[in-house]
Amino acid sequence: MRKILVITVITIALILLGIVSVGASTKKHKKVVADFDAAATYKSKCVSCHGAKADKKFDATKADDDLVQVILKGKKAEKPPNMPEYESKGITADQAKALVTLMKSLKA
Repeated sequence: MRKILVITVITIALILLGIVSVGASTKKHKKVVADFDAAATYKSKCVSCHGAKADKKFDATKADDDLVQVILKGKKAEKPPNMPEYESKGITADQAKALVTLMKSLKA
């Protein structure tokens, strides 16, 4: 009987520890995304190829997930320049999503 009580207490403690660590991880993740300045990144990395209004080499009709993957993985264009991949340069999927949202708003 005592063994069951000890196992139950340990299990509850591990569950609570997991909940606390997930909450801390989520807050850190939100801070990283909140600290990301999509407009500044667009201006420094994207505007030279896509234009100030995202009107060049950007198909706003494509699904956001597809556009995010192009930012992360890059894409070979019919004519150069090719779209470089930015995942290895530190851009996350959430940051790429913020860029897609910004580009669609510029194009509107």
